[in-house]
Order: sequence, then structure tokens, then C-alpha cells
Amino acid sequence: MPTTEPAAPARRRGAVLFDVDGTLIDSSYLHTLAWWQAFRQAGYDVPMAGIHRSVGMGGDRILDRLLPADRDTDADADILTSQAAVFSTFWPALRRLDGARALLAQCHDSGLAVALASSARDRDLEILRAVIDADAYIHAATSSADAKESKPAPDILAAALDAVGVAAENAVYVGDAVWDIYAAGALGIPAIGLTCGGTGEAELREAGAVEVYESPRALLDNLAGSAIGALASRVR
Repeated sequence: MPTTEPAAPARRRGAVLFDVDGTLIDSSYLHTLAWWQAFRQAGYDVPMAGIHRSVGMGGDRILDRLLPADRDTDADADILTSQAAVFSTFWPALRRLDGARALLAQCHDSGLAVALASSARDRDLEILRAVIDADAYIHAATSSADAKESKPAPDILAAALDAVGVAAENAVYVGDAVWDIYAAGALGIPAIGLTCGGTGEAELREAGAVEVYESPRALLDNLAGSAIGALASRVR
């Protein structure tokens, strides 16, 4: 079940959902490197550029997208385990992106529920939350265990909405990958794209992002005029 903090006050009729890796934490390229090493260990030479463009999808989808269709899929679990092990070696290097904590705090103080709609593994999510250091402003968080299908399917977002008790029409999603934008679009949720994960503005807009900013700090600096600010005013 999604990790849920004490019930959000009744006045919180709207919600902001946040992706975590690449959106609040500077980890997209560390995930790329972890996948690259896991693939190499399994005998696959996959270019990093292709891996990076797939980060944000669930691990099962990354395997299907980047590896041969006729591979021995019995080895997929070992690759996933290897990727997780390599990524864990980067935990000490993880840093939250500039403005991430303050952005969550401002959304919270604007009367909106704040949920982390992440498909990270449970243990990774614990580490990511510690790095963000903003639990006082987070009402709920999801992990890969909360979704039957991974992004770009919208299951993770639906689980986060359920956890805070907010309808999709009263939510905004913030993510850094096209897979985040597609997932939000499947539920009719306006999505704000951030380029700090390494995906350009044009790609994010083409995927359906209603706004694009460089970083959490840039979004925070423009929050009042953003889709989040409009939502806070509408549901207040």
C-alpha cells in the first residue's frame, strides 16, 4: 500500500503529485550508469543515450525496450537485481535538486496535498525521501509495489491520488521524463515538465506538458503563475 502520512486536512481538495528521480533528486544519469553496468554484466552492450531516454519507465519496460525480443527472459530478474545493486552504491552521492524541498513546502502551505508518485523500489524510496528531507510536507508516497503496470501506464499516479483522496481533475503532476507526461495524460492530469532530468523542453511539450521549467527552483520562482498556482486558487 502507498506510504501515507497522517490524513490530509479536509481543506486540501487539490493535490500536486511529484515524480522523484530526475525531478526532485539529481539521479537520472546515475540510473543510466546503473542500467549500463547491469546490461554489461549480463553481456549486453547498450548505448547510454538509449538508456537515458528510457529512464522513467518501469524496469520491466526498459528491458523490453532495450534488449532483444528473443533474449532469454529468465535472466531478466538477475539484470533488475544487478541494476538495483549498482544504484545502491550511488546512494551516498544522491543530492536533492535546488529548490526541491522548498517547492514541496510551498505546495503544502498553499493548501494542496503533496504526494510522491514514484515507481522506485521501496528501499530506494526510503533513501530518496531522506535526501529530500521534506517529510513534514509530504502526505503520501508510492513505490513500485503500488502499481500493477509501470509508467507510462498511469497506475502509480492513480495510487497516489487514492492515497490523498483527491480526484484527477483536481491534481497537477510534475515530472522530468516523457513517460511521466504520458502517464499524467492518461488520467487527464495537467503535467509540468522539468528539464533537470536531461529531457529537453521540446520533447516534454510534444509529450503533452502544459508548462516546462528548468528545475524545481525555477518552478518555485514562478509558482503563483503556474498550473499549480491556478489549482491552489481554484480549490481554495
